[in-house]
Amino acid sequence: MKKILIIFMFMFDSLSICASATDTLILTLDGAIKLARQNSPSAQSARNTFLSAYWNYRYYKANYLPSVTLTSSPYINKEMNKITQSDGTAMFIRQDQFGADLTLKINQNVSLTGGSFFLKSSLNRLDEFQYGTTAYSSQPLVIGYQQSLFGYNSLKWDRKIEPIRYREARKQYAETIELISATTCNYFFSLASACNELDMARQNFASADTLYRMAKGRYEIGTITENEMLQLEINRLNEETNVLDAEINLREAQQGIRSFLGLEDNVEIDITVPDSVPDFDVPMASAMELALVNSPDPEYFNRIVKQSESNLAYAKANARMKADLYVQFGLSQTGKDIGQSLSNLMHQEYASVTLSVPILDWGRGRGKVKEAKSQLALAETTASQGMNDFTRNVEKLVMQFNMQARKVNIASMTDRRATQRHSVAMKLFMMGRIGILDLMSAISERNNARRGVINTMRTYWSLYYTLRSMTAYDFENNIEITNEELLLTEQGRHLADARAVHPCKSDKSIPTH
Repeated sequence: MKKILIIFMFMFDSLSICASATDTLILTLDGAIKLARQNSPSAQSARNTFLSAYWNYRYYKANYLPSVTLTSSPYINKEMNKITQSDGTAMFIRQDQFGADLTLKINQNVSLTGGSFFLKSSLNRLDEFQYGTTAYSSQPLVIGYQQSLFGYNSLKWDRKIEPIRYREARKQYAETIELISATTCNYFFSLASACNELDMARQNFASADTLYRMAKGRYEIGTITENEMLQLEINRLNEETNVLDAEINLREAQQGIRSFLGLEDNVEIDITVPDSVPDFDVPMASAMELALVNSPDPEYFNRIVKQSESNLAYAKANARMKADLYVQFGLSQTGKDIGQSLSNLMHQEYASVTLSVPILDWGRGRGKVKEAKSQLALAETTASQGMNDFTRNVEKLVMQFNMQARKVNIASMTDRRATQRHSVAMKLFMMGRIGILDLMSAISERNNARRGVINTMRTYWSLYYTLRSMTAYDFENNIEITNEELLLTEQGRHLADARAVHPCKSDKSIPTH
C-alpha cells in the first residue's frame, strides 16, 4: 500500500509539472539582470574562468610553503649484466637481486635567492638471492641546499607577477558580471522594442483597416479621390505585412533572451518596461579614482610590463655564465640489518659547483636579450597608451551617462506630444480637414517617438552598467559593489549554485527591487 501511495504521489507531481509548463515568466529589468548574473551561460563561464585563476593563485602560494614527499622505488633484477671488475676488466655476471628504498624529504623554497633547503631521511635494502645476503644502507638525517647562482629566479618574479595576475582576475570577474548586466539590458530592451513594434504594427493595421473601410464609403460619395483611396489600401496592406514581420522579430527576440538567460525554449516571457530612469549625476573625479582602483585594465597593463621585465631577466641569465651550487651534510651507515645501519653513524659531506660559460654562441644570447629589451619597451609603450585611452574612455562614459537621463526625459516628452498629435490628426482626417499625407506623417512621428523612448532607455542602462563595470561602484545607491561568490571562493568553499529557472517552477514573476 505504501509503494502504491508513493507511485501515486510521483504521478501527481509529474502531472503538476506538465500542467505548469506553460507558465509565463514575467520579467522586470532588475529581474532579468539578476537572472543573467546567476544563471546565464556567460555568468557561469565567468565564474569558471575566475575559479581557474583562483586555483592557479593557490598553486603559486603553495610554492613558498614546505613540501613533504615520500618516495620509494623497489625493483627486481634477474639478468646477465656487464660488470666492471676491480682490475679494470669487465665480465658478464648473472645478478639475482631485490632492492627497495624509502625516502622522506622536506623541501622549502627560498624566494630571495631562488634556491631551496631540503631535509631528508632514507633507508635502502638490497637482497642478493644468489648469495643469500641482505644489506641495509641508511641516511637518517641529511640537510642540504641547492640553487643556481647566476640564473633566473622564478620565485622572485612570481612574487611580483602572480599577485597582480590574481587581482586582475578578481577585478575582471567583477567587471564581467557587470558587463553581463549591460548585455542583459540590450536583450531586455530588444525584446521591449520587438513588443513595441508588434503593438504599433497591430494598432497601425487596425487604424489603416478602419480608415480604409471609411474611405470606401467616402469614395462612393465622391469626397475623396481614387488616388487617396488606393493609397489607403496600399497602406493597409503594408501594415498587415508589418504585423507579420513584427511577430517574427518578436519570436527571434524572445529566443535571443531565452538563450542568453539560460531558459528553456518553451518558457513564455512577458516583460515590464520601466517608465522612468533615476536622475542623478556621476562625479567625474570620483568615477576616475574608482576606475583606477577597481578596473582590471591598470592591473593588466602593470602585469604585461612586469612579465616583460621577467622575460628580460630570463634572457640575461641565459646569456651569461651559469653556476649551480649543491651542498649536503648528514649521517649515514650500512649494515646487515636495520639496527646496524642506524648505529655508529658516520658523517658525510658533499658539495659541488657546476659552471657553464658561453664562449661561442654566434650572438644568440645577445640577440635574445635585445629582443627582450624591445618587447619591454613595446610593453611600456602599450601600457602608457592603454592607460591614456582608459582614462579618456572613463571621461567619455561619465559625460555620456550624465546627459542620458535628460535624453530619456526629452524622448518621453516627445512621445507624449507625438501621441497627442496622432490623436488630433486622426480626428481631423476623419472630419476631412487634412489629407492622407499629413495623417501618415503623424503616424510616423508617433512610431519614431515610441522607438526613441526605448532606445534612449536602453542606452541609459547600458551606460550605467558599463560604468559600474569599470568602477565597481553603485552610484545610484552610493555603495561599493561586492560579490559574495568571490568571498565564498576565497574561503575555499564551492560557489553558490544559482537557482535554475525552469518553466515548471511555481514562481511566475521576478519582483523588481
